Amino acid sequence: MSKSSIDLSAIFDLEAIEVNLFRGKHPNIRSQRVFGGQVIGQAMVAACRTVEHRLPNSLHGYFIQSGDPQVPIIYQVQRLRDGKSYSARSVTAIQQGKSIASIMLSFHAGEQGAFDHQNKMPDVPPPERLTAEELSKRSLFSHIPEFIRRYYDFDRPIELRPVEIGRYVGQKIDDGRFHIWIKAAANLRDHPALHMCALAYASDLSLLDAVMVRYGRTLFDGHMISASLDHAIWFHRPFRADEWLLYAKESPSAQAGRGLARGLIFKRDGTLVASVSQEGSVRERRSVSK
Repeated sequence: MSKSSIDLSAIFDLEAIEVNLFRGKHPNIRSQRVFGGQVIGQAMVAACRTVEHRLPNSLHGYFIQSGDPQVPIIYQVQRLRDGKSYSARSVTAIQQGKSIASIMLSFHAGEQGAFDHQNKMPDVPPPERLTAEELSKRSLFSHIPEFIRRYYDFDRPIELRPVEIGRYVGQKIDDGRFHIWIKAAANLRDHPALHMCALAYASDLSLLDAVMVRYGRTLFDGHMISASLDHAIWFHRPFRADEWLLYAKESPSAQAGRGLARGLIFKRDGTLVASVSQEGSVRERRSVSK
């Protein structure tokens, strides 16, 4: 039984207020801004409610401006296409009459394909070896910022088990690749679309960290400012979001105050279930002269 006080099912419980119009609430109104993964996940729920007998195969979205956690978000769905194999939906997230995100989704009826291949899953320790109890035995664990140690608390909708915890205390990763185990803290119903929405929510967690690991920096050191600009996810194979999934991340490029991050998400048996890409604004804070 999960001890999480923030249940993904509650986050995804959108209110239908009119045809193609839904209202979403926030689990944490004390945060400074709405978590991008929440907007992605709720928009996906809204779109799924307008499509029957098909599952999402991809999502592409732009974050237009920060969301206010004090104000509910209205999700307006536009039904663009319902073909023999694919459906398309556009979702606009709105607060106080202004768009905060624009998201496109594709749905596929499913079919047999001529090709079937995938990248190999990285060889990393399992999540059972990365608990707070196990990691506390390492000398560097006591130096990890409190914010990061809260990853192991039970009040989060997504459980996290970072593999390379040394990056939180300034250790560089030369090739820029790092890994984190993720799963929904609460058990989810046996509905594939719900698990896809949950993974879409989780896919925004720590993704821009990939931009910083080459430099031994983190987005939580107080010297960096980051914001997601866009987000894309492709769903490849069936999975459950309430079982451990390995999120392997990297950043192939950073320049001009922007960084590109990519991720592959695997089941424990090595099955590749999703791919993610995101560009973000990543800037160093300017020192304020006194």
